[in-house]
Amino acid sequence: MKNILVTGGAGYIGSHCCKALKLAGYNPITYDNLSTGWAKSVKYGPLERGDLRDRARLDEVFARWEPKAVMHFAALSQVGEAVKNPGKYWRDNITSSLTLIEAAIHAKCFDFIFSSTCATYGDQDGVLLAEDSPQTPINAYGSSKRAIEDMLRDFGNAYGLRSVIFRYFNVAGADPDAECGEFHDPETHLIPIILEVASGERSALTVFGEDYPTPDGTCIRDFVHVSDLVDAHILGLKWLEAGKGNRIFCLGSGKGFSVREVIERARRLTNRPIPVEIGPRRRGDAAKLVLGSARAAVELGWTPKRSSLELMISDAWLAYSSLEWPVANAE
Repeated sequence: MKNILVTGGAGYIGSHCCKALKLAGYNPITYDNLSTGWAKSVKYGPLERGDLRDRARLDEVFARWEPKAVMHFAALSQVGEAVKNPGKYWRDNITSSLTLIEAAIHAKCFDFIFSSTCATYGDQDGVLLAEDSPQTPINAYGSSKRAIEDMLRDFGNAYGLRSVIFRYFNVAGADPDAECGEFHDPETHLIPIILEVASGERSALTVFGEDYPTPDGTCIRDFVHVSDLVDAHILGLKWLEAGKGNRIFCLGSGKGFSVREVIERARRLTNRPIPVEIGPRRRGDAAKLVLGSARAAVELGWTPKRSSLELMISDAWLAYSSLEWPVANAE
């Protein structure tokens, strides 16, 4: 098996990607400091615990496993925190990625897949975003991710590093077999919060604004099923293995779903009441943010199979109902 180094492999997306890699015939090597990930989520390959800013530790792991490629998921990703504490995001995301890229090049590992974000586009309300849309990030999270994209381009020009970059909005759902789930502390994502209300762990869901210029007055956001997202990463890996060059791909539905639509669908699928409280609009929230994926469809052959709202919610509900919250990570 080819070894693939997966940073953040103990997290939500990373753990799902490790399963997909294993099923595709690869050996995923998780590299994670477990600050937000969970050791019990590492089920499909070995765990190497370490910080991405620790170059000596990275060199040791690269030497031990000689990975053929890197999949880089690890990052700070809370937008609210990024607005309040931009220095933390610039220090952590940039330093970590720079150290990782330099360690990969030193180890002659020249295939690199980067999990970027549509936060690099900023607030472009009502526009169908694509790979060539202007990048105007409005917080340190989006700005740091855009800087890492630039970093990969520059290291590609200088050293021959080959990269595939994926941009996407909201990831939802869970492994259909309920082997992997979504565990965030604190939880800030819409569908998991809805499920917490459905289960009685929260008393109500706050909807921030119902007077937007959308069909039902609530914001519209783009979602992609985590299984479809990691399928794209496997296709990106095969793209690089085939000797193809640097490429950026957007992964989205092209239409999105409103907050109220997600809530109503969750009520039907869980057969539970989901009380809602209406709060004021949040500063900076756009009415509609959606993303296309035409390039990924044509060039990668990516066809999302589970990104209907029904499957994203039902798969998440199955995992939520079946899996126990991971215990604290042992030191």
